[in-house]
Amino acid sequence: MNELLYNIGIFFYGTTIRLAAPFNVKARQFLTGRKGLLDRIANDFRNNPSEIVWFHCASLGEFEQGRPVMEAFKNDFPKKKILLTFFSPSGYELRKNYPGADFIYYLPLDSKSNAKRFLEITQPSMVIFVKYEFWFHYLNETKKRGIPLFCISALFNPKQRFFKPNGGFFRDILKKFDHFFVQNEASKKLLNDIGIQKVSIAGDTRFDRVLATASNPKAFPLVKQFTNDRLTVVIGSCWPADMAFLFPIINQSGNIKFIIAPHNIGESHIRQVEEGLKLPFTRITEANETSVSNSGVLIINNIGMLSSLYQYGDVAYIGGAFGDGLHNILEAVTFGLPVVFGNNNLEKFPESTALVEKGGAFSFKTQEEINQYFNQLTTDTAFRAKASAICLKFIEENTGATAKIMQTLSTWKS
Repeated sequence: MNELLYNIGIFFYGTTIRLAAPFNVKARQFLTGRKGLLDRIANDFRNNPSEIVWFHCASLGEFEQGRPVMEAFKNDFPKKKILLTFFSPSGYELRKNYPGADFIYYLPLDSKSNAKRFLEITQPSMVIFVKYEFWFHYLNETKKRGIPLFCISALFNPKQRFFKPNGGFFRDILKKFDHFFVQNEASKKLLNDIGIQKVSIAGDTRFDRVLATASNPKAFPLVKQFTNDRLTVVIGSCWPADMAFLFPIINQSGNIKFIIAPHNIGESHIRQVEEGLKLPFTRITEANETSVSNSGVLIINNIGMLSSLYQYGDVAYIGGAFGDGLHNILEAVTFGLPVVFGNNNLEKFPESTALVEKGGAFSFKTQEEINQYFNQLTTDTAFRAKASAICLKFIEENTGATAKIMQTLSTWKS
């Protein structure tokens, strides 16, 4: 592929989004959020006197990885302002009011003219892309202007196009970065093998983020009353494919309490969960002292509670593996909860496979397997305690990525 083919691909991507917008909410948000965007950014940056550090995140997951570094920048360099961009509505719409950034926008679609104008307006002194999304024109213009360019929490695998025989164009994109902070040795070796040597193994900044959450979680008195010191399973970010395995376990659970936090909290999805339950349940938005005491299942039909809800659990199930991808297991693991999840595409989530190998997590394919894991974790106290200790140690061993990254960024000379 060359620049011309890349530009054609971007053009057709934009056209596809426009065609889908009347029928798809996210496509509509993608377009609406970018309407007149560069003019809005120019207006916001008029007479800005502060030095700008630009962070780009593809979506919500990348934001959570970039967040500890953004907050470290704010703490160490309070006079600098943070510019945060998102590509996906899934990130922007949920974090557009994030108080840790001074300017938050969608990233204009990647074109030479958009990239030039964006950088002319914002004038960042440093650019940090989180994990992935390597937009040619933005990176090329950044490099041309001599602006220090970094990628943090990067994770690579041999199947990516950078490492294919015909991937020269994409390898050249990676070579525009001044430094990569990768999550593991395998990623470092892949970059080294294509001639990129400015690489450090820093780890995954999400470990720092979840540890900070666990150190100061939000308190939910009604949830505590709901659990009533009984064994509690927290089901986080679940989808219908997950619930198909979980309904038989929940409905025959006896004295166990369940907190269910669906990934999609639309009314139809919440009703679908409720229709599969044979135990008394209540929604958190309708809960009171009486209803939680009389319920075996608490349904979380709002956003923003899940990362702190794990403090009330003993075991966790994390959804997504049977769909687009496993959701964040670390939020549960940091509270010492052994985690259960499906076994699809786990190679994209190295923390999941590492924890399975250590004995703190359990992946399954069949109903028989998940039944066995839940039976062990809910009836064998010693087995559960051992898995819990493994989880806590796993978090402890993997924190510190933010400090490693900041040590380099704070002293970098362009």
